[in-house]
Amino acid sequence: MADLNEYLKQKRNALLLRRAKAEAEPAQAVNTLRAKVSAKGRSGVREIRIRDYRVISDSPPDFAGYDLGPSSPELQLGVLGSCLTHITLIQAAEREVSLHSLEVEVEAQMHPLAGRPGYEHIPIYPHDIRYRLIIESDESEETLQALHEAVERVCPIFNLLRDPQAIEGELVLSRPEEAVR
Repeated sequence: MADLNEYLKQKRNALLLRRAKAEAEPAQAVNTLRAKVSAKGRSGVREIRIRDYRVISDSPPDFAGYDLGPSSPELQLGVLGSCLTHITLIQAAEREVSLHSLEVEVEAQMHPLAGRPGYEHIPIYPHDIRYRLIIESDESEETLQALHEAVERVCPIFNLLRDPQAIEGELVLSRPEEAVR
């Protein structure tokens, strides 16, 4: 496998350029993120559309799915792992920390009876979330510990899960044309 250090040099240059642009025009630096999800007929598979990308989400057969893709809780763990990986690369580039390889493993617990009578004490969401940041590097343990602390301080998804915020929801009702007549 190729070493990450050449990539980290390119990443550092891109970060410096992005930061300079954001500081020059702070109002233009704000991004509105969007995702649209639709359930597909016959299978109930969820198609997630983000920009020009599509991701399929499904459930295993024991949860009324066809196992055509990862479940939403599994995707959430993957999103956390992806964000931790990316922020580690960013922080390593900014700090000029040498990395030969980087991997993140994420796990959580879920119980199929959670929230049902007699199981109300079990969370209905992924819980006991834990991750392992696996780094191959020649850097000192102190340097890598400081990197890890910086990652946790600024990782958006890690912090969203650790310090959740309120989410606003709205029902928009649409009726089939036959029902309108």
